[in-house]
Amino acid sequence: MIGRLNHVAIAVPDVEAAAVTYRDTLGARVGAPIALPEHGVTVVFVDTGNTKVELMQPLGQASPIAAFLDKNPSGGMHHVCYEVDDIIAARDRLKAAGARVLGDGNPKTGAHGKPVLFLHPKDFFGTLVELEQV
Repeated sequence: MIGRLNHVAIAVPDVEAAAVTYRDTLGARVGAPIALPEHGVTVVFVDTGNTKVELMQPLGQASPIAAFLDKNPSGGMHHVCYEVDDIIAARDRLKAAGARVLGDGNPKTGAHGKPVLFLHPKDFFGTLVELEQV
């Protein structure tokens, strides 16, 4: 059901400083910051050639990333994102298998303009999982 790894998301306190570190220290290709008010984050994508790293900073105190950074002030891995061909079929299969879909269970538009869903980390060994339809 799941396809390739689309990205690994890292919550950071300062997305621009993190982007500079990835660009200057690691020599990575780094995109421009993108504000996503509907998700409460500003993101920068780092292209690694075979996948991406998503650097995320809270966009306001109501952001779910703000609470994550309160517990992890230096930042840290937030979630992994896998590609799926049909997000509704994937959701229905996962729910039938007992996985919990976060939110109202309906896909939202993600940073790439495609439908996404998040799965409860307790169902996946402590890892928040995002699914993105490709």
